[in-house]
Amino acid sequence: MGSHLKQTPYSDPGDLDLGGLPRDPGQLAHVVRDLILHRLEGERLGFEIPDQRLHHDGESRYLREILRILHGSAGPLTEPRAYGERFVGTCRDFALLHVALLRATGTPARVRGGFGTYFVDGFHEDHWVTEYRLPNGSWRLVDPQVLHPAYDVDFDPLDVPRDRFVRSGEAWRACREGRADPRTFGVWGVERYRGTEFVRHSLVLDLACRNGVETLPWDGWLPLAGLDDDPGSLSADDLALLDTVAACSSEDEARRLYADPRLAPPREILSRTPYLGLRAVTLPRP
Repeated sequence: MGSHLKQTPYSDPGDLDLGGLPRDPGQLAHVVRDLILHRLEGERLGFEIPDQRLHHDGESRYLREILRILHGSAGPLTEPRAYGERFVGTCRDFALLHVALLRATGTPARVRGGFGTYFVDGFHEDHWVTEYRLPNGSWRLVDPQVLHPAYDVDFDPLDVPRDRFVRSGEAWRACREGRADPRTFGVWGVERYRGTEFVRHSLVLDLACRNGVETLPWDGWLPLAGLDDDPGSLSADDLALLDTVAACSSEDEARRLYADPRLAPPREILSRTPYLGLRAVTLPRP
């Protein structure tokens, strides 16, 4: 991905009219917040999400599909949508749209996978956010989802502290070194989606995002990114590879690691969708 300015097959907005879009990352995050409704926040916001939207919108793997749904209502992207006219997705969709708009307006950005500490006390919730590059070369985390006043967070969502969003690599290292309980990482309320295996899954998906494959949160592939699939006992070589991924800080190394067939997704993967069941998905060629 180099500078992370280039759109990917997942973030490509097609012929999106960029007229009127702000260039400021924070302003763009607010634009995104006013276009998407998280599929689990209807009750929080006092809005009953229709089942059809709840079950199907979030399976939109590519930004063009998200924009097609948004363009079903009138007005430019900078015009806030009523709840009934918003795309109904997940944290990944907030991050993907924000990343796409950042790239389109000249700011290098990427989707990052990890765990939010600000949803359930004492629990690390599976979560996806934006990371964009500042002019000095450092990276800043943004969580467009929690910009809504209904989320009572004690930090600025436009500059998420690194101890509040724990990136997958940090989570893997903390669990491996005994500094954190693996059972506190995963999806709250879903017992099978927590623990070391779930952290492993998140780690490999985050590496894919860093290499321009911004998957859905429930995508998986063997041997190391399976979700329900038990990979069996990981070999010492597998664990060493995962440890290396977790410690990876440079983009050159991230690209090199991604070339390992144990990490990169094959052309056909399995998606264990929350509402539509198990689906085989063919990914675009790089």
